[in-house]
Amino acid sequence: MPVLVMKFGGTSVANLDRIRRVAKRVGVEVAKGYDVIVIVSAMSGKTNELVGWVNETSPLYDAREYDAVVSSGENVTAGLMALTLQEMDIPARSWQGWQVPLKTNSAHSQARIEEIPPDNIRAKFAEGMRVAVVAGFQGISPEGRITTLGRGGSDTTAVAFAAAFEAERCDIYTDVDGVYTTDPRITSKARKLDRIAFEEMLELASLGAKVLQTRSVELAMRYNVKLRVLSSFEEQSDEAGTLVCAEEEIMESNVVSGIAYSRDEAKMTLISVADRPGIAAAIFGPLSEAGVNVDMIIQNISEEGRTDMTFSCPTDQVARAEKAVQEAKARGDINYRELVADTNVSKVSAVGIGMRSQSGVAARMFKTLSDEGINIKVIATSEIKISVLIDRKYMELAVQALHDAFELDKTA
Repeated sequence: MPVLVMKFGGTSVANLDRIRRVAKRVGVEVAKGYDVIVIVSAMSGKTNELVGWVNETSPLYDAREYDAVVSSGENVTAGLMALTLQEMDIPARSWQGWQVPLKTNSAHSQARIEEIPPDNIRAKFAEGMRVAVVAGFQGISPEGRITTLGRGGSDTTAVAFAAAFEAERCDIYTDVDGVYTTDPRITSKARKLDRIAFEEMLELASLGAKVLQTRSVELAMRYNVKLRVLSSFEEQSDEAGTLVCAEEEIMESNVVSGIAYSRDEAKMTLISVADRPGIAAAIFGPLSEAGVNVDMIIQNISEEGRTDMTFSCPTDQVARAEKAVQEAKARGDINYRELVADTNVSKVSAVGIGMRSQSGVAARMFKTLSDEGINIKVIATSEIKISVLIDRKYMELAVQALHDAFELDKTA
């Protein structure tokens, strides 16, 4: 039988009534003739509660035990979902990551999936099981310890299963009914997209759109997994939600598909760094080792052998970045006069595959921000993206103005 992967987020399985609701939706797909793999998150709020308990118990915790604790939320949901389906006379059973097994590396709390052998689940399908309810977000390391894939990791679990089982489609059920041109909470003109290319979704996810985890989109693009984002709270049709697919499957699109934002960004500047070969590696190597997610990087014009180096990172990583840079200075790897951190900035980005063939996008973006009196602190571009750092107080204004300027409320 064809395989369908269905993933349900925390709000979709927040209580027993919602679990029963989504179980009925699974039953509809079983009735259509699918063998279904259901990936579940922990009930809404449960992972935060578990993380809080770990931090309260041991602020400098053992990451292996952290994974053992926080992965338990998904186990509860998987068991309850399987029981609910059984009460509906649908042959189902729950699977924890180690039972599949979903094999990962040993990077606890940020593990990467290495392999999902399909044999165990396929054997159960052959015996008459119709639904495999798999605990998302978790796997097993080569050492036999439970690992977790990072927050939002159930999305990645779902896409990985869709690839491993060559599923017809991977449906991601969440509390929104698709991917929008921007956050509807910021502008009422935001429009739901029927389709979006993998590359655009990857940029939007990495730039702050929280609909899908970035790694899940990377996997879907690599293995060409058709990904559909739907609401678990609305009646569905075959055309519901947003389909994330290959660029070739999109007939025509706007030059800009969406405006993304990341509210909590920081701009960090190393003032008067020696301008010599290898200085960038000496700065960003330690930052990488410290787990700092550096985004924009700008090096000023050199003057008398010295230069300023500016980069952005999430505000919650500023302390880690400062420590890494100061330790590099203490070792003599780098030398600078001062490290300045501005933690009151936000990142706003315009994304669209149409930028490849259309000129003038940057000019329109910069003029729009200028007309609103918004000063740009840092600019970064790629083939399908333009990002700027601005004062945080102007973030919502910038998103609204750019959404209007690129007429994203209109279809292509």
